[in-house]
Amino acid sequence: MGNETHDDAGVFWMSDEQALVQTIDFFTPVVDDPELFGRIAAVNSLSDVYAMGGWPITALNLLGLPSGKIPPEMVAAMLRGGSSVLAAAGVALLGGHSVDDPEPKMGYAVTGLVHPQHIWRNNTVKPGDQLFLTKPVGTGVIIKATKDDVARPSEISAATAMMEEPNRLAAEAIRAVDDPSACTDVTGFGLLGHAWEMARGSGVRLVIDSRSVPLLPGSYRQAVQDRFPAGSRDNLQYVLPHLAENLADRALLGLLADAVTSGGLLFAMDPAKGESLAQAFRQRGLALYAIGEAQAGAAQVRVS
Repeated sequence: MGNETHDDAGVFWMSDEQALVQTIDFFTPVVDDPELFGRIAAVNSLSDVYAMGGWPITALNLLGLPSGKIPPEMVAAMLRGGSSVLAAAGVALLGGHSVDDPEPKMGYAVTGLVHPQHIWRNNTVKPGDQLFLTKPVGTGVIIKATKDDVARPSEISAATAMMEEPNRLAAEAIRAVDDPSACTDVTGFGLLGHAWEMARGSGVRLVIDSRSVPLLPGSYRQAVQDRFPAGSRDNLQYVLPHLAENLADRALLGLLADAVTSGGLLFAMDPAKGESLAQAFRQRGLALYAIGEAQAGAAQVRVS
């Protein structure tokens, strides 16, 4: 399984009982604290394996730094933050590679395992499925507001706490009920971009209730002030031709396309299992949001 369906990770069949899941992700700092950045980079890199229904087992670090311009203790803090997340997830850090780069970057190449009969795809949504989301959106505008020095401390704290939260427990909660019809994680393409990938790949219409989508504290206020990063603006322009929407609130529409860092799982499931899902998430102290449904029809995303 490669990139032809835009799945979150590649999968290589090894036997009737086991397949390899492989992914790679890295990005520039989204926070000033180097150890926190390292933790977020690791959480984000592991997420694609969880989104495929797999368990990460090993990782390789990727590190780009401007030579001689960042203190060694800062580099150590970045690596320490990432290592702590990997250790907590039971993932072995096998090594890595660093390069001289004008702009700092960090992430991981991650390998996981999955049973071939329990791979979660992003192109297998069924008409009648309910859509669920496990984390709020809005990190793009909060990160931009932080860089512009206009974000409130409480807004920054809420965003960083969300980005630090691994998707491991959410994946376990889903698995405790059943395999989802389809699953992906919400990252750089925003909620609408990833929803469109699911709709297009599955050949269904996804209907999203904008009022049910959770927003990070302060993100709507920043959106009203048009504090969208360039990537979020590009996301909206890309997905607009595939949308059916009548939202008068353009700030909210922009938030639905806002580029997300280390976002939650977006998945489809038989609505009859909704209460069991809610209970599994409550037992693990996690939030779960029902945000829409899948309908038969031409591939499209409808927002109301």
